[in-house]
Amino acid sequence: MDQKLATASKDVLVQIVKLSQKKGMEGDNGGWKDFLKVHDKKFGASMSDPARRTPEVLRAFLDTFKKEEDLNYFDKLLICHSNRDLVKQVAKSEDAESPVQKLVRLTLEHPQYPIEYTFPSYKEDWVVTKLGKKSKLATSETLLAVDCEMVLCEDGTEALVKICVVDQDLEVKLHEFVNPNKAVADFRTQITGVSPEDLDGITCFLADIQKKLKKLLSQGAILVGHSLSNDLKALKVDHARIIDTSFVFKLGDGSTKRRPSLNDLCKFVLGFELRKKGAPHNCVDDACAAMKLVLAKIKDGFDSTIPVVQDDVPDSEKSKLLIHRIPKDLPNEELGQIIPGDFTIEIQASKKVRGDKYSALATFKSPQEALCTYENLEGDEEKDTYGRSQKLVSVQLKNGSTAIICVRKMLPDTPLDKVSAKRAHPTEGPVNESKKLKIERTSEAAQQILCFDHVKEIERLKDLVSQRDQEISSLHKIVAALTRKQGL
Repeated sequence: MDQKLATASKDVLVQIVKLSQKKGMEGDNGGWKDFLKVHDKKFGASMSDPARRTPEVLRAFLDTFKKEEDLNYFDKLLICHSNRDLVKQVAKSEDAESPVQKLVRLTLEHPQYPIEYTFPSYKEDWVVTKLGKKSKLATSETLLAVDCEMVLCEDGTEALVKICVVDQDLEVKLHEFVNPNKAVADFRTQITGVSPEDLDGITCFLADIQKKLKKLLSQGAILVGHSLSNDLKALKVDHARIIDTSFVFKLGDGSTKRRPSLNDLCKFVLGFELRKKGAPHNCVDDACAAMKLVLAKIKDGFDSTIPVVQDDVPDSEKSKLLIHRIPKDLPNEELGQIIPGDFTIEIQASKKVRGDKYSALATFKSPQEALCTYENLEGDEEKDTYGRSQKLVSVQLKNGSTAIICVRKMLPDTPLDKVSAKRAHPTEGPVNESKKLKIERTSEAAQQILCFDHVKEIERLKDLVSQRDQEISSLHKIVAALTRKQGL
């Protein structure tokens, strides 16, 4: 490990020291602050931020650890960072880039990659794969696609229950049911296709799958999947050489936060429907679909975009609002006092227990009423990963504490949503005859164009404000850095 520490960058050393602090780890001279008091009597613990210390000081602190369990912990962290650096080096190699390597690079460079692929790999039950030497990675292009199904456990966590791995010839290399080894609150059978009976007599556990997968991924294999981070979290495996099909295909609207679904990619890229609406997932089909998408991308090039699909949702679904992140201490009967309007509440069976939260559907008499209620809600508005608007509504609980629940539309926004919401409002007073005639003479198209212009201007102003906020934030960081420098 001494050699790995000697070559590790300062950023990596800082992260390791911070994690040791968080974990309360102690070397021969105690914790980080204890070490500073002995090592540097001039400043001591008064300058305890690891980022303000030199790499030599950071390494000296880490060298004080002698216990095998501590050394194994640091070694795992160093391997994890080394893997990522190695993959980035190969991706940025000056040699001619192969189509496969390009897809790995596109995954790494996606704006959502740092968010989606930051794992707690340092934990004991996680496995960090070894990639091998850089020279081998540059030539190794073995592809394996994976898909997993997870169940919801009573402790609020998710657990692996089924896995499939296929190679680039679509030959199944691993296909297993997995015993979650926990009490299951919801098998989500309508999604996973797994029932309690399927696990009768299953003695394969997560650790067994990790060993098998680690063997398959040896020699620098590239792991393929759709929204692959979810599968890796369920597997508790950190593998740095990946291709995420939700990252390498672009939506036609240029969005990076919204990503195409696997079913839509199959429809528009491969020309077939992966599954009918409402049908459960199939691990083998999904893993094969991800592999086919990568092979199609390699064959047909890298500039294809996927149209933004507006689901053909019936009016009965458009008349609903999803209320989620509801504290279990808040009975569903009280939702009517928080959300205005005439609606019925239906608890979502598949999401009834999720830790200390649950979800419900509010069904209104018409889509217009649902939209009007949504627009009248007070709360900050944001978009989920599928581009659907939701509002964060503050509620007061009986114990005196405050909670935030989310109220979400069932469809992505369209420019006419705001128009429809305004029309759903009853008029505040009588309208005289001349006004009625004037409104009747105004064409529907003209009113829509006017609203489009207003929406466009509002979006432009929002972008301008966001840009200004980023500039101000950058200036604050520069000032803070200069202040710290002068303090030294």
